[in-house]
Amino acid sequence: MNRRTIAWSLLAYAACFVAGPMAHAETYPSRPIKLVVPYSAGGLPDTVARVLAKSLGEALGQPVFVDNKPGAGGAGAAATIMQAPADGYTLLVTDGPMLSITPLLTKKMSYDASADFVPVSLVGKAPLFLVVNKSVKANNLDDLIALAKAKPGELNYGSAGTGSIHHLTAEAMNASLGIVMTHVPFKGSANSVPAMIGEQVDLVFASPPSIMGFVKSGQARLLATNSPTRSPLAPQMPALAEKVPGFDFAFNVAVLAKKGTPNDAIARVSTEIARIVKLPEVVDQLRLAGVDPVGSSPEQLATALRSEKARVTDAAARANLKAE
Repeated sequence: MNRRTIAWSLLAYAACFVAGPMAHAETYPSRPIKLVVPYSAGGLPDTVARVLAKSLGEALGQPVFVDNKPGAGGAGAAATIMQAPADGYTLLVTDGPMLSITPLLTKKMSYDASADFVPVSLVGKAPLFLVVNKSVKANNLDDLIALAKAKPGELNYGSAGTGSIHHLTAEAMNASLGIVMTHVPFKGSANSVPAMIGEQVDLVFASPPSIMGFVKSGQARLLATNSPTRSPLAPQMPALAEKVPGFDFAFNVAVLAKKGTPNDAIARVSTEIARIVKLPEVVDQLRLAGVDPVGSSPEQLATALRSEKARVTDAAARANLKAE
């Protein structure tokens, strides 16, 4: 064996050690993915996660399952994310209130949404509809505004609780339109909507699934939506933004990952979600749950979350909400 042959043999042998690890490098994803939801099964983020899980699993070629971690203002879900490796296999599916409202109302937070998580994709926006009971003498938004201005403080509105997105939407509307309505907090929409139907309160902001049945039966009337444009869920209804430019309190439903997650994993999931939420069958499922599908890049989600936080912070200040 001459020197040239020996040299080539040594180079080939060395190449095996260099190429070996690269040949066996893990291609994302190579194992199941977990979608952590900070609420109980049946809620809106949970429904969205389950819709995503099926299609995302098919697209990525790996099982995608949902893990519910309810309670403590999202602390349980956040802990699950923070304890997992930053590898893209444990993702958070949540709504804007966990990221923007909870930190305003809680003095001792166990997580910092902006520091601990990174954006993946905006799945969609969940509008709330302004609804009055059948006894309120308002057939449209202009009627309601005129009625509220004629009788300051006499109209009352129910919410899902002090500091809820329903409460902050109404307070932002009051301030923007120069009207005064009295807040009546309840423990969740499951109580505020029946109170409106039972005429204990005049109006509520509520999710489409919780009130459309009452609207169809004539027990309530839709007047507007809190999204920046008319919602495909009820295109005949005006957006409050038509009266108040820039008004937007439809909350985000998004996917986030632990800080430090590889960019290629984030890009892959983000790209697939943006494609999936435009599939006709997924659009139908999300709209049935009360979500207008969007899909976005991580950068677009980051912008949406910053904007939502700014609006919510301003509304909370107007409502004199304090952290407890």
